[in-house]
Amino acid sequence: MKRFLALIIVMGFGVVGLHHAAAEQSSRPVYEKTGNVIWDRETDEKMIALTFDDGPDPQYTPEILEVLAKHNAKATFFVLGMHAKQFPNIVHRQMLEGHEIGNHTYHHIYSIKSKKKLQAELDATADVIEQITKRRPQLYRPVGGDYNDLIIDTAVENDYLVVLWSWHQDTHDWKNPGVDKIVDHVLSGIGPGDVILFHDSGGDRSQTVDALDKILTELDKEGYEYVTMSQLLARSETPSRIMK
Repeated sequence: MKRFLALIIVMGFGVVGLHHAAAEQSSRPVYEKTGNVIWDRETDEKMIALTFDDGPDPQYTPEILEVLAKHNAKATFFVLGMHAKQFPNIVHRQMLEGHEIGNHTYHHIYSIKSKKKLQAELDATADVIEQITKRRPQLYRPVGGDYNDLIIDTAVENDYLVVLWSWHQDTHDWKNPGVDKIVDHVLSGIGPGDVILFHDSGGDRSQTVDALDKILTELDKEGYEYVTMSQLLARSETPSRIMK
């Protein structure tokens, strides 16, 4: 039911953004069929993907890494190039601890309308990540979850897989709604193959840190495994574009 409702919501979005005249936006099933865009995965295994946007942050990202290590959890961090350049040691630590690093553009610009501008944002961030980790990122999360043909085509042309999240698993932690609300939101709709959206930068993320610990404590009891996006893709039943 939760994915059916999410499908209805996504199909009703219509056309967003501009590319000269207009950048078309297709429905979620159309994009998913290409294997170039994913929201979540169908799987019988009790595994989920924890994802974090906008970091790294010098205070909250290390605290999140400590929580993840405590629960033997792996995650995917969609970093901003400008933050990765400022705090390379944190990105390096993420890699060393087995987490995945994705591209979230350099400047966190909403509704990019120029293919040239988006490619520059992706390239600048990828260059920083590669300098730190010696690996070029293969995953890209658009700012604000904004997607259309311009964004997706540009990503695919640059060998990225576009990663969004389960629409019912947007924690809205950036609003600081309270630890209990974040915890309840995640646990009330959790299911195998879910991709959960958190933020590790952009403001006070202490609620995210505390909520994450409580969420994982409960999910540990249920036998959940916390995997990177690439691990989720490799082990799920739904096919996606093969990554290099």
